[in-house]
Amino acid sequence: MHQQPDRVANCSVLPEVDGAEYASLRKRSTPRSQRYALGRSLRQRVPRSALGEWCPPVGRPDAVHQIMESHQGRVDWLIPVRVGRMIASPYGFLRGTAIVMAEDVAHLPATGIRPVICGDAHLGNFGFYASPERDLVLDLNDFDEAHTGGWEWDLRRLTASIWVAGRQNRATEEQCESAVTSCVAAYRNHIRWLAERPLLARSFDRLDQTRLQVTASDEALRAEIERSAQRARKRVSDRALPRLTRETETGRHIVEEPPLITRLDDAEVGQLSIAMDEYLATLPSHWRRVLGGYTMTDAAHKVVGVGSVGLRAYVVLCEGSSPDDVVFLQLKQARRSVIARFVHGDAAWHAHQGQRVVEYQQALQTVSDPLLGWTTVGGRQFYVRQFRNMKGAIAIDGLTAPALTDYAGICGRLLAKGHARTSGASMIAGYAGSGDNLDRALCRFALRYADQTEQDHQMLCKAVARGLLPAESGF
Repeated sequence: MHQQPDRVANCSVLPEVDGAEYASLRKRSTPRSQRYALGRSLRQRVPRSALGEWCPPVGRPDAVHQIMESHQGRVDWLIPVRVGRMIASPYGFLRGTAIVMAEDVAHLPATGIRPVICGDAHLGNFGFYASPERDLVLDLNDFDEAHTGGWEWDLRRLTASIWVAGRQNRATEEQCESAVTSCVAAYRNHIRWLAERPLLARSFDRLDQTRLQVTASDEALRAEIERSAQRARKRVSDRALPRLTRETETGRHIVEEPPLITRLDDAEVGQLSIAMDEYLATLPSHWRRVLGGYTMTDAAHKVVGVGSVGLRAYVVLCEGSSPDDVVFLQLKQARRSVIARFVHGDAAWHAHQGQRVVEYQQALQTVSDPLLGWTTVGGRQFYVRQFRNMKGAIAIDGLTAPALTDYAGICGRLLAKGHARTSGASMIAGYAGSGDNLDRALCRFALRYADQTEQDHQMLCKAVARGLLPAESGF
């Protein structure tokens, strides 16, 4: 029941791994109708109902042990902050345990269709940010685990997170089911629509704030979108100056807020300054020229997220030709995706994990931060992005059940758009079909995995109570 069905990844019409490297204008693509038919035929080998399976297999790796293993290489004194955020709620636990869910879903039935996936597509990893034209758009916005992989893996993680979040918001089981159904139906319908579009045209599909307000049907969700958008528009570098920095005799410096913001020693600053010049070389020529007009004036370590807590993350203050012309850049340590070993084993596939994050982010997002790049600091690999780039998120905690259902559909649509931008859209559409078989299967999975998440969360809480893991709350 829990064994992976026969793989079909060697079939010639399936998308090749990291297909951009193998692109050629001399080779004719497989006709869309043939790809659709192949996807439909996969139902014989992997019935859509099989995607609803979940029961912890005999010998399932212990979730707490996996979490402890994931702490290897992290900053020791930040691990209690990470654990504290994970024990706060089952939803917080799910956010921090991509490694646990990757292990679970990698052995479940899958079609073998492998586009580029987010790898951590939970509900909280969708949000606002600014396009290069400074329009506010909503899309996937976390790509630490991005990799080629099963489209089902992303959809399973998203639907499970919806059910867990719904329960946390005191939604009934029927309301949670409605939200998951909305998500999967939107995914299925949108990927079918995109599969029928020209390849170049589908690459421009996006949701900016104006279109999002029209797409949302629930009044409470529209109000929350407006509030979140207003907050996001204020999250820019110059507005961050009064809160994050102080003017001193030696210039402007980032203010410490231990343990979340801490200063660096001279050696770290020296390594970081060299790394920032190396980062410039990864930018397109225009943006390299623009950013080259700034000077790095200060840097600090800054804790972000849940899953990333304990990994190295820096915020760098850069000043232009005047004191009020500033840019904050963020460096986040990039490690191998939790998906990778289930796709190509122990072999190193990407020479630089920061480059992997950047290139897969650009593959999944319709528009991306123009200052995305990568570098290496002290032997560790990082990706770099703007720290204050109008980033914001819909407040999941405050969503009513109807608003959650509406928002789940929007996230399902965005996930479909991301997958369709890379490869496999016609085959996924052929497999998913126009009926609700896939919707019902993923509802069964989401319910069962929400139960599993709550059980694993309790195991972590007990481990903390026994003193097996340290935890600090309030950060």
